[in-house]
Amino acid sequence: MIWSDLLLAALPCAEARAWRSTDIAHIVHDSRRVQPGDLFVAVRGVAVDGHQYVPNALRAGATAFVVERWLPELEGVPTAIVPNAREALAWLHAAAQGFPARSLRVIGVTGTDGKTTTVRLIASILAAGGRRVGRIDTVSASIGERELPTGFHTTTPDAPEVQAFLARMVAVDLQDAVVEATSHGLAQHRVTACEFDAAVVTNITREHLDFHGSFEAYRDAKALLFHALAGAARKPNVPKVAVCNADDPSFAFLRAIPADVQLSYGLDQPADVTAGAIGASPAGLHFLARLPGADVDIDSPLVGRYNAANILAALSVAHALGVAPEAMRAGVAAMRGVPGRMQRIDCGQPFTVIVDFAHTPNALENALSTVRALTQGQLSVVFGCAGLRDRGKRPLMGAVAGRLADRTVITAEDPRTEPLDEIMEQVAAGCRASGRVESEGFWRIGDRREAIAFALQQAAPGDLVIITGKGPEPTMCLGTTEYPWSDEEETVARLVWMGFGPSRS
Repeated sequence: MIWSDLLLAALPCAEARAWRSTDIAHIVHDSRRVQPGDLFVAVRGVAVDGHQYVPNALRAGATAFVVERWLPELEGVPTAIVPNAREALAWLHAAAQGFPARSLRVIGVTGTDGKTTTVRLIASILAAGGRRVGRIDTVSASIGERELPTGFHTTTPDAPEVQAFLARMVAVDLQDAVVEATSHGLAQHRVTACEFDAAVVTNITREHLDFHGSFEAYRDAKALLFHALAGAARKPNVPKVAVCNADDPSFAFLRAIPADVQLSYGLDQPADVTAGAIGASPAGLHFLARLPGADVDIDSPLVGRYNAANILAALSVAHALGVAPEAMRAGVAAMRGVPGRMQRIDCGQPFTVIVDFAHTPNALENALSTVRALTQGQLSVVFGCAGLRDRGKRPLMGAVAGRLADRTVITAEDPRTEPLDEIMEQVAAGCRASGRVESEGFWRIGDRREAIAFALQQAAPGDLVIITGKGPEPTMCLGTTEYPWSDEEETVARLVWMGFGPSRS
């Protein structure tokens, strides 16, 4: 049971009507799950408005309500009217869990590309420095000895799950939490009440314009993480830290948001944290990281120059939080990668196969530029673009693939209810714009399983095949149904069918 007055006090800018002290059984925002004694939060969604289900919640026995507008049927019923029910939902669950973020040092990471990798680098460095660290990213949550899934598709879990994860971290006596904050997660208040102590950005390039409407709105959503520092709870001897990418066009915009400590990092532009003499090879990265007052010799198994930027971002946070150089070096070396990110699939075949998550024009360009250096043979890429998502990026990604790959196979990537042929044609237009000819430089194979098989069968010894867009995601959305799917498992199965061994890296 949760005391209703505690919940009301947690709500910012709430107008209480007929509120009275009572026990609340659960906080619910799905009217189908309401039981007697519950508090119902009327959340406005994209397709439905929770306010229309208030009568259902009343009939099911809800005894208190949080709404954005007054409804006559709530006369005499304990009700709190709030500006934003999604924001209220986060604070309610934080209060119900005892405000767990106030007992943790919380680092938030946002950006278009590299968020999950940077989250795990930060967690690894803090752990190497002797801290007890948990993390929540778009692949999984790590809490003590447990690894927990965070959803079908790579986005921030909803606020109730985030607060529950943080509460579990407190329960097992962790000290730090590193949280991946997507633009959806920030705009929809999924990470509200996380009481951030550090905000980190990787980069901000085109993505999710279907949801945000414009690049400026997308950038503004990312900036919410940095604005959140000012209102977050103060913790003893923990400064509010902002870490920005000096190489990214968003730098000046984000740098203008105040913080106790501001650090910049960059590979190309002058910054507080930089890298000298980057050595990049199929075995990983080696460079000298230059931090204020210290140089750190870095060896990392991560491949690609872009990962040097992710490492600098993580080192910047570590420096601001007082981590020793030796722990920085050890933590970076220990982070061996993220499932579905530049993941090699090795079944003994005479060509290289990699599964990656690249699903934006910038990420695809980085991925293809990186793997081009890993092969002397032909480079093939298999990818698609998600349905009901940013349509404008499709020809851009097609052009990137046409320019950088020798063979491009356009296929499905969660088409949802949008016609797959139309999605593939928009990608194909970009391939044609880059000078590629269909059935010579690019192919359209809608069935992702068949597309992977085709690319693998075309590969000769010394070639490289990279399969991008899905990464670690465990499902494929066709229509409105999520079907089990794994790029890694499908690739291994096809290689075994081709006669190669079942081992994988």
